[in-house]
Amino acid sequence: MVAKKSTTGARAAGHAAPVPPARTAAATAAPDELAVRPGEEPWTAQEVEEARAELSSESERLRVEIHAAEEALNGLMRDSADGAGDDQADTGTKNITREHEMALAENAREMLYQTERALDRLEAGTYGVCENCGKPIGKARMQAFPRATLCVECKQRQERR
Repeated sequence: MVAKKSTTGARAAGHAAPVPPARTAAATAAPDELAVRPGEEPWTAQEVEEARAELSSESERLRVEIHAAEEALNGLMRDSADGAGDDQADTGTKNITREHEMALAENAREMLYQTERALDRLEAGTYGVCENCGKPIGKARMQAFPRATLCVECKQRQERR
């Protein structure tokens, strides 16, 4: 049996989650307040700004991707309504294409959600803190995967389940 990761609200019910509004500038935690593992250098203002810029850029890219996917889905829905004369193969192809676009859009929404959460954690000063055990995730891991919410040990435990 494959365990499904929990989702929130509309996603759990199988409906598309709304796209959150674009972010505005907000207060942020000081770089030296962000968690690091023992032996790691503290975050510098430049490193924090690079992380913020990368996450913000990713957020905007995902918004564009979601908009394009929604436009494509609208076109596919219009086309599928006019199925007169289609054989079973045409209908099947349209269904597969529509489901593929829906999956891409949902994936982009989930990535946007994770990116927005990372930006929120960055502003709150909890960026780089494992949501499971509360220990530092590690600066190197956060730089490699800025949306990380679990330390390596907790992530490995989660994946073994």
